[in-house]
Amino acid sequence: MTPLPTTPWPEDGSDAPQARVVRHFTLTSGRAKSVVDIPLEATIRRLAIVDGPEAPPPAGVHARILQECDTLSLADLSSSMEMAVGVLRVLVGDLVEQGHVRVQATLTSDSSVDERRDLIERTLRGLRSL
Repeated sequence: MTPLPTTPWPEDGSDAPQARVVRHFTLTSGRAKSVVDIPLEATIRRLAIVDGPEAPPPAGVHARILQECDTLSLADLSSSMEMAVGVLRVLVGDLVEQGHVRVQATLTSDSSVDERRDLIERTLRGLRSL
């Protein structure tokens, strides 16, 4: 979370208090759970909206998420944006519902050996490309 200013009053002697940083939970309107299950290691991918009515592009923090999210995991995005994972999970869930991003599938306890092998191979390819 972004730290609050250490001095609540400006140094110029005026009586106006400094603006406070907005707490992250206010960005979610107090919601603590996302309607979409997003694991920490899941990669968030931007989608191009091709069909359907022209929806206004996201603004504010949602727009910032869209700028930074492509190919980052939820955990990496949380670190990059300096935002709590739980709050970011709710905001990314909003973007999934609106059709702006998708969550790339990760392994579950029901995953097959082939799915696990494929994940290891993708990880190795990604590491080699660095």
